[in-house]
Amino acid sequence: MFFRRSPVLVALLLAVGACATGNSSQITAPAGSLPVLPAAIEREVGGAYPDAALQAYVDRVGQKLVRSSALAGTYRFVVLDMPVVNAHAMTGYVFVTRGLLAVLDDEAELAAALGHELGHLTQRHAAQRAQARQDVLEAAVEAAATTGSVTVGRSVARDGLIALRRYSREQELEADRIGLGYVVQAGYRSSAMASLIDRLRQQAQLEAKLLGEAPDSFDQRSATSTHPAPFERKGALSTGGGAAVTGESARPAYLAAIDGMSVDDAPDEGFVRGRAFLHPKLKLAFEAPADFRLFNDQDGVLGVGRDRSLLYFGCSLDRVPGPLDEWMRNTLKPTPADIRAIEIGGAPAAIGARPRGSDTSLGQARYVLVRHGDRICFFNLLSEGPDRDRRIEVLVNAARTFRTLSDAEAAALRPYRLRVVPAAGTSPAELAARLPYRDLRMERLLVLNGVDLQSELARLSEIKIVEP
Repeated sequence: MFFRRSPVLVALLLAVGACATGNSSQITAPAGSLPVLPAAIEREVGGAYPDAALQAYVDRVGQKLVRSSALAGTYRFVVLDMPVVNAHAMTGYVFVTRGLLAVLDDEAELAAALGHELGHLTQRHAAQRAQARQDVLEAAVEAAATTGSVTVGRSVARDGLIALRRYSREQELEADRIGLGYVVQAGYRSSAMASLIDRLRQQAQLEAKLLGEAPDSFDQRSATSTHPAPFERKGALSTGGGAAVTGESARPAYLAAIDGMSVDDAPDEGFVRGRAFLHPKLKLAFEAPADFRLFNDQDGVLGVGRDRSLLYFGCSLDRVPGPLDEWMRNTLKPTPADIRAIEIGGAPAAIGARPRGSDTSLGQARYVLVRHGDRICFFNLLSEGPDRDRRIEVLVNAARTFRTLSDAEAAALRPYRLRVVPAAGTSPAELAARLPYRDLRMERLLVLNGVDLQSELARLSEIKIVEP
C-alpha cells in the first residue's frame, strides 16, 4: 500500500456502498541488469522485481521461445514485483509476476506461461478486441438512432458485449494452442501447458477457500466471463491433436532461480500478517476483526469478513488543516452524520456515519480519519445483514487499534521468502508447520508444490516452502 494517489481520500470516504494485453513502447536493458520500464508503463503494470539474476533467467527462457519459433520482432520478458498470480503482455514484452513464479513447478511451465502471452501478441488479440468493441459501440449507436429508442441501443450494446466476452474466451484458447506450439518447438515437454492450467486452478481453489467460498467456484463460468474455465482450456488442448512430446522440464534450474524470492508484498506496500497490517516505511499498524481476511495493494488495504462486512484502509498526503471533525463536516459531501472528534492511539481522529437520508437497506457505514504525522489515514467501514449494528461496532473497534510502530518494530519487519529445501528426512506435516500463516498451512504447501495429496510430496526431491 503505497498511498500515492491523493484523490483517494475524498473519493473513497463516501464510496463504500488475469490476462491483459495492450500497447506500449519497447524496453531495453543490457544482459544481467534490471529492466528499466518507461514511467507510463510502470504506472500501468508496476515495477520490476529487483533481482537481476532472476530477471535474466526469465528473459533467457522467453528468448529461447522466440528464437526456436523464429518470431519476428524484439521481445523482453520481465518479472513484476507483485505477489499476485498473474501474467500479461504488451507490445514488445511479456510480464509475469513473482506470485506466478512461486506456484509454477518447473521451467517448462514458465515457458508455457510466456508462450501463452506470446500467442496473444503474435495474433494481435488486443487490437482485435479493441476493434470488436468499437464495432459493438457503433452498432448500438446506429440501432438507437435508427429506432429512436435508447433502450434498443442499450440492448444491442449488452448483447454485443456478451458476445465480445465469448470472443475473449476464444482468444484465450487460441493463445493456449499457439503457446503450446512455441513450448514444444523450444524442446520443452508438451504437457507443460496443461500442468500450468492445473497450477492456476489449484491456486484459484486456495484463494476461494481463503475467502470462504466453494473451492470449485473458479470452475463455474457464466456467459459474461472473459476467460474459459480450466476444464474448458484442458479440453481444448486435448482435442487439438498432436502426440505427446517428452521434452525438457528443467526443474532443478527453475527451483534454483526462484530460491530466496520474495513471496510477500513489497516493503513500500506494507505487510499483511494474519489479521494485522503493518507498514515498515510509514510505521503504522492496525488489526482487523478475527474473522477478516486482509488484501493489500498499492492503493490501500481491503478487509472482508465472513459475513461480507468490509473494511477499507488507506492514507493520503492531502493537507487537512485544523480539527478532522470540522474538515469532515465542512468538506465531505454528502455530509456524514453524527460526526465527532475522537482520539486513536494518542493521535487526533474523527468518526462519522452514513449521511442522513441514505438508503438504510445499504447497511451501517462509518468513516474514520486519523492524523499520522503529515498524512491522513482513513478507514471506510461497512456492515450489512441482520447483525449489522453489532458488527459495525466491531469494525470501529478495529479502527481504534491503529497505532504507530516503534523504530525497532519497523526495522524487524521483513518480507516472507520462498525457500527450496530437501524433501528427505522431513514429513509434510513438519514442512507445513514451518509456513508463517495462521491457517490452511497444509493446503498452502500442497498448492505451492503443485500436488493434491500429502503422499505426492514424497515423489519430490526438493520442496518449496515459505519462511519469514
